[in-house]
Amino acid sequence: MAGNQASRRTFLGGAATAGLATGLAGCTFGQVTGAGGTTVVQLAAASGSYQAQSDINEALHEAGMPRDVRVSISVVGSSQAQSQYTRWLSAGLEKPDLLRMDSGWTIPFILREQIANLSESMPDVAQRIKDEYFQASVDTVTAPNGDVHGVPLFSDFGLVLYRKDLVEEAGFDPSGWATSPLSWKRFAEVAKQTKDRTDAKHGFTFQAMVYEGLSCCDFNEFMTTWGGSYFGARKNLLENVGERPVTVDADPVVKANRMLRTFIQGPDDSGALEEFAGPISPSAVLTWSEDPSLSAFTNGDAVMHRNWPYSLSVAGAEDAFGTNLGVMPIPYGVRPGEAQFAGMGGTKSALGGWHVTMNPNTKRKDAAREVLRAMTRDSFNVALMNILGYVPPKPDLLTSKQARSVDVLGRYVDQLELAGQNAVPRPATVVWPLQSPRIAQQVSAALSGDKSPNGAMNDLRRILEDIEHSAREGR
Repeated sequence: MAGNQASRRTFLGGAATAGLATGLAGCTFGQVTGAGGTTVVQLAAASGSYQAQSDINEALHEAGMPRDVRVSISVVGSSQAQSQYTRWLSAGLEKPDLLRMDSGWTIPFILREQIANLSESMPDVAQRIKDEYFQASVDTVTAPNGDVHGVPLFSDFGLVLYRKDLVEEAGFDPSGWATSPLSWKRFAEVAKQTKDRTDAKHGFTFQAMVYEGLSCCDFNEFMTTWGGSYFGARKNLLENVGERPVTVDADPVVKANRMLRTFIQGPDDSGALEEFAGPISPSAVLTWSEDPSLSAFTNGDAVMHRNWPYSLSVAGAEDAFGTNLGVMPIPYGVRPGEAQFAGMGGTKSALGGWHVTMNPNTKRKDAAREVLRAMTRDSFNVALMNILGYVPPKPDLLTSKQARSVDVLGRYVDQLELAGQNAVPRPATVVWPLQSPRIAQQVSAALSGDKSPNGAMNDLRRILEDIEHSAREGR
């Protein structure tokens, strides 16, 4: 309906990039009771949710939230949310009742016991989450003992968008690319030859600015598809701080750096990866985050582009590329059985998305639980897909007839489902805020040519080892 489309367009203008785009600063709070005895549950979230709160409330009521309960959205900018929540919860404030948390930083709140344990207060809901949701999303809302501390609201996964019309003009057949990942070598060949045979300026664009998005997401994908890892086996990503190995100087991680050097600098560069096509990426990627890099793609300058699902609704709209927009999973460097570290290799998509957690100090626990329960219903997830372009966090629902009928995004549910099944989280532990900027700085130095790939990764290993050692000593 028209109201839904307006809300969705507003949201897609800047709030869906897995928490990496900024929302409105500050927050607003209303009354906790409404007319006629209505209980108002305050949810801290981004501006897109605030603008769509009427539709969100209707979807919650349709999903079983009692009619005498209403959700009021309190706007907190995505970039300020983590620090704001820390202040509120540390102070024991009772409001807001519910908090929308990035999957990349929910774990520290769980470890500090600052958000409610749903396995204790809502065991049926917690079990439903374990049974029905994408495992990577579940992992980032689960305590080491297995207890669930939040409801995944939506999932985000890295994908490659491409121009079907351009690759076909260049002589390639993209049928099968949707669910059969290409190798990075083949991907580079297609991007380079398509760029050379058409009027495209760039073969492949992505995000490599020195920021969280490089360390958590883009480089995380490039590295893990080569079988590499920040901390060895996948099981170490969310636990074992101070005891896990630091493996950023391992061969697959260095190869990922060298591949990107080839993409940007070309095959004759001293740090390039032999036999890889290039250059296919502009040096501008070193300054790009999500929206600037997407603009270069939607402007018609690039053949291939890495981004999040929000970009599909932008680039796949009828006033953009429409059905000429192709989507494929992230390519691979080595197959899973060839990976140096367990759980890595093959196509891998960085995990984004947000959860909804409950403030344990709230005075409206019963009403807040009714909101969370309704948020787990399929009808609510499908409604959010229509209203805000949110990807349902449940694999079976994502590929359902209901999801396929959603405008634009529904065309790409198979690719989204594959990405979700192969999602990899950032190592979102208590020390990640210290590690993330150091990773981004050293990777950027390797890609720009300021350091050799080997040199940058050796330096990074020493930096991360120092942080891990400090965490161990501080226990």
